Amino acid sequence: MILTSPLYDPIGSDATLDGFLGGRLRIEQPKRGYRAGIDPVLLAASVCAVPGQSVLELGCGVGVASLCLAYRVKGLSITGIERIDALVELAKKNAHRNALDLSFEAADLQDLPQEIRQQQYDHVIANPPYFLRSEGSVSEQMLRESARGEETELAKWLEIAAKRVKPKGYVHFIHRTQRLPTLFAALPKSLGSITILPLAARQNRPSELMILRARNGGRSPFRLLPPLIMHCGAIHETDASDYSETIRAVLEDGAALKALS
Repeated sequence: MILTSPLYDPIGSDATLDGFLGGRLRIEQPKRGYRAGIDPVLLAASVCAVPGQSVLELGCGVGVASLCLAYRVKGLSITGIERIDALVELAKKNAHRNALDLSFEAADLQDLPQEIRQQQYDHVIANPPYFLRSEGSVSEQMLRESARGEETELAKWLEIAAKRVKPKGYVHFIHRTQRLPTLFAALPKSLGSITILPLAARQNRPSELMILRARNGGRSPFRLLPPLIMHCGAIHETDASDYSETIRAVLEDGAALKALS
C-alpha cells in the first residue's frame, strides 16, 4: 500500500537541506519523522558496483543510499522504490538537485510495478526498518514509524531481494546485529557466499550494526569479517569529529568500504 502524506515545500518549514559526503551531495529531507543519518551512506559504500550495472533499492526514502552510490560509481542504472509518495517526490528533487540520473517510484515492497517485476538487477540494496513493532511504542509520526517500525517482515524483504537480483548478482542489507539470527533464518536458499561486516562504535565495544552481503548462486564459504571500528579512542572526548580514517573517507569523500570490495 502506498502511503500518502502532505508534500513538502522546497526547503520550507517542513524540510531541511543537508550535506552528505562532505557536502558533495545536498539532500532535502523532512524536518520531522525519520531522518537519514550515516547508515544509508555506509550501505552505499558496501556495494561493489561497476559502471554499466543496474541497482534496485528497496525502501529508498529520500534517496540517500542511491544518490551516494550514483555519486561514487558513474554510469549505473539505479531505481529506488518507496511507498510514501512524499518521500519519493523528495528523492526525485534530490536527484535533480545533484544532477544525478536516477529513477524513483512510489510502490509497495509487496506490490512492485510490473516493469520492475520483469527485471533483474546486478545489485539489490536495502536498509529495512530496524525495530520490531512489539518493541517499544508506535511513533505518532507516520514518516518515522514507517521507516523505523518493521511492518513487512525481514523474510519478505529478503525474498523480494532474492527474486530481483540477477544470477551471480549481489544483495546488500544493513541492519542491527541482534537481528542477524533472523536474517540467517530467512535467507532464501538461492543466496550464498554470505559475508558479514560488523560495525562497532569503538574498540572493545560490541557491534550494534552490521552489513550483510550475499550472492545469488554464490558457493563461497561464509565469511565473518573483523569489526569495522567507527570512532577513534575509547570515549568521545571532544566536540570535534572522531571518526576513524576508514569511516571518515566513506562519509566525507564517498569512498567504498574496502573490506567488502
